[in-house]
Amino acid sequence: MDLSSDDARLLSPNLNGSEDENELSLRPKTLDDYIGQDKVKENLRVYIEAAKKRGEALDHVLLYGPPGLGKTTLAGVIANELGVQLRITSGPAIEKQGDLAALLTNLNPGDILFIDEIHRMSRSVEEVLYPAMEDHSIDIIIGKGPSARSIRLDLPPFTLIGATTRAGQLTAPLRDRFGCLFRLELYTPEELGTIVTRSAGILGIGIEEDGAMEIASRSRGTPRIANRLLKRTRDFAEVEGCGVITESEAQRALARMDIDEFGLDNIDRLLLRTIISSYNGGPVGLETMAAAIGEEAVTIEDVYEPYLMQIGFLARTPRGRIVTNAVYSYFGLPVPGQQSMI
Repeated sequence: MDLSSDDARLLSPNLNGSEDENELSLRPKTLDDYIGQDKVKENLRVYIEAAKKRGEALDHVLLYGPPGLGKTTLAGVIANELGVQLRITSGPAIEKQGDLAALLTNLNPGDILFIDEIHRMSRSVEEVLYPAMEDHSIDIIIGKGPSARSIRLDLPPFTLIGATTRAGQLTAPLRDRFGCLFRLELYTPEELGTIVTRSAGILGIGIEEDGAMEIASRSRGTPRIANRLLKRTRDFAEVEGCGVITESEAQRALARMDIDEFGLDNIDRLLLRTIISSYNGGPVGLETMAAAIGEEAVTIEDVYEPYLMQIGFLARTPRGRIVTNAVYSYFGLPVPGQQSMI
């Protein structure tokens, strides 16, 4: 079956058609090359080997966690380990049931269909997935009104890999149909240091170990941020420095980008200062906080909060968000309730 232009928009065998070749080359191809997420890799290795021994498609996989941790990359690794094709689309791109039917009927046996931001699929489209995931078949309606009729189409065995930053927004029937559920955790500075060094080697960037660790320690536990900071630090090193990323070069470049030793940027500091100055340290609701700093609530919740909570700067309570005492020390302010030493 030939794909229409709309179907081609929905279904791409590439990781991301808009990314350049250098970015694609930074993505590891095998589990051995994939750095971090050790528990996920150990279990995946077993599931993949078992599926290959039985000659079956891998059970459906759900990957969830904060953005930038490598969910799309891991989907590509799974496809390479299984030796099958990876087809990529996203939840918002699948607008109608017919869109999903076109994707599913063009899969070959054992292929992987990767749906990014799967929680953003419409409920009507989602319902088409239920029989596809369980019975490898879909029911489509042809015609309208009294002449409408239902046709069941058989599908080849396939693996659905869903990725989401908001697992709580998945409906229970969809979530329960995934046989393998993995949460990706934020990376340690040591893991990120290894990733930065590997990426620098691929991109031909001269870097010292201390320089790699300086970038890694300010990357908020996220490989995507680490690679972005590596590229921008390279720019400063090549134009204003010696061309090699040393610890001092990394510190100078990151300072120019307003990224401090904790990895906090201007928005992080604005958010924390607003809670302190306008709301006496909290509690403050998410929507109120978003309006106060001019940022989307979902961006605060998905991008900024996880890291601020991990480093102990922010806490969630039933009444709203509050800053911790560590934030007052960070800004050099007296902690409320403690006697000032001045």
